[in-house]
Amino acid sequence: MDMAPLAPALAGAAAGRGSVELAGLVKRYADGTLAVDGINLRITGGTYCCLLGPSGCGKTTMLRMIAGHETPSEGEILIDGGNVVGQSPRERGTAMMFQSYALFPHLSVRDNVAFTLRVRGIGKRERYREADRVIEQVQLTHLAQRLPAQLSGGQQQRVALARAIITRPRVLLLDEPLSALDEFLRLQMRSELREMQRQLGITFIHVTHTQLEAVAVADQVVVMDHGHIVQSDPARTVYTEPRSAYVARFMGGQNVLSGKLETVSEGIATVRDEGGRGFRLRVAGTVHPTGQRLQFSVRRDHVRLGKVAGAELPPFNAITGVVRAIEYQGTYVKVTLSLDANSDKDDMFVAYVDEGDYFAAPIGIADRAFACWDIDEMHALAAD
Repeated sequence: MDMAPLAPALAGAAAGRGSVELAGLVKRYADGTLAVDGINLRITGGTYCCLLGPSGCGKTTMLRMIAGHETPSEGEILIDGGNVVGQSPRERGTAMMFQSYALFPHLSVRDNVAFTLRVRGIGKRERYREADRVIEQVQLTHLAQRLPAQLSGGQQQRVALARAIITRPRVLLLDEPLSALDEFLRLQMRSELREMQRQLGITFIHVTHTQLEAVAVADQVVVMDHGHIVQSDPARTVYTEPRSAYVARFMGGQNVLSGKLETVSEGIATVRDEGGRGFRLRVAGTVHPTGQRLQFSVRRDHVRLGKVAGAELPPFNAITGVVRAIEYQGTYVKVTLSLDANSDKDDMFVAYVDEGDYFAAPIGIADRAFACWDIDEMHALAAD
């Protein structure tokens, strides 16, 4: 987007690439609540980062501190190497897209988008020229004269996005931007947000509690819990190689199992759980004393499922149980087993079975079934 015609009032907004670094960041409220506790994080400029976690984990507080809407109790926030604590959002080159969109109901799309430039003293001709360019970029030119009430939820979101990016921010902050949309529109808009970020080349920091949303759009996923970062990695790494049982369970797509270490030989550990089931996994490069409790995960889509009757089960890396739920998901079938050794609901085992494989040999509710997997499908987890 060519911003050359704009007045110097916007000249500093895109001076850097939008790298963000948080150093020892703490937010403590007057009532003693510790919302963010000693966060250290680096976000490369020009990338799409998602802050992911359950309600109350501190992700929105962290976003608001980066934006300049909250003041840290301790620590530094660096954008392109400069500490921006104490600066206004305009001075630090950030823009925020709120969950509610916060559009002015009495202003047209064009005037909503141009409003920020008006506040900054940009002349009418220039601000409308730039508003028209951004509106075209979000594909709303044909709706430029409509009021927000005359727009769909997805169209309102595009107006909010256009209003945020017109100032050429170094960092765009998005607070649950898709939560107000229905499922179909949410899938469409997350794709458009990702494409918009690539086109603009600026840093997006997006808060969400939806795991698949984070994995779909982000270069970097930051998983949070109780004011701490528990994992920060590329999206695929967080999904396929969770560091802990908390991350594995929260991200979904994984079964978490545990047991006591019996032996280690040539980098392969033999583990047995309380129900007597045996597992083998690779632990090369780590030292574990015999008797130590190990946790590990198995991807739900990397297991084989079948009926127990007439089957010869392998001695390791297999579980048996009773089918409690079957859910057709289109390309696969989700089958939930209540394990024989432990029927606790929290320890259910889930398999994602290819649609064709499932219907070739269907399994029903209350059937006894087994799941098994190869040793290389096991992933060791750090203790929570």
